[in-house]
Amino acid sequence: METITLNRKAYHDYEILDRVEAGIALTGTEIKSVRAGRVNLRHAFARPENGEIWLLGSHIARYDPGSYLNHDPGRPRKLLLHREQIAELMGKVSQRGLTLVPLRMYLKNGLAKVELGLARGRRLHDKRAYILRREAEREMDRAIKFQKLKKA
Repeated sequence: METITLNRKAYHDYEILDRVEAGIALTGTEIKSVRAGRVNLRHAFARPENGEIWLLGSHIARYDPGSYLNHDPGRPRKLLLHREQIAELMGKVSQRGLTLVPLRMYLKNGLAKVELGLARGRRLHDKRAYILRREAEREMDRAIKFQKLKKA
């Protein structure tokens, strides 16, 4: 699996409760841009509509060698999931405060896939507490590493 892009902002803004792999329907110039790594998922989210799940707010840059047949960079893109998965996700997203955010886009056997996260938004004080906890863990790891180096 070759990771094309990560949505690091999603891990900061949301608490990820569950993960799902979904295929994504792309045009020819879109998949070429994806393979070139010209994708941005920072402001993207997924929404169920008419029994389907659509990826909105993502940006796949135009393919430079493409001609007049080039794609619209911000168009909605259909996500490919099984019916049971769609029904399950629609039920979960209907709960207050839960949303679907793309966590990463990658290639698997030559096909573009999106890892969706069922997420709950973090408030500002939650973000601060998360950052403090992460920094404390990092500091402890550094101290342990330093102690091991000192003994050796």
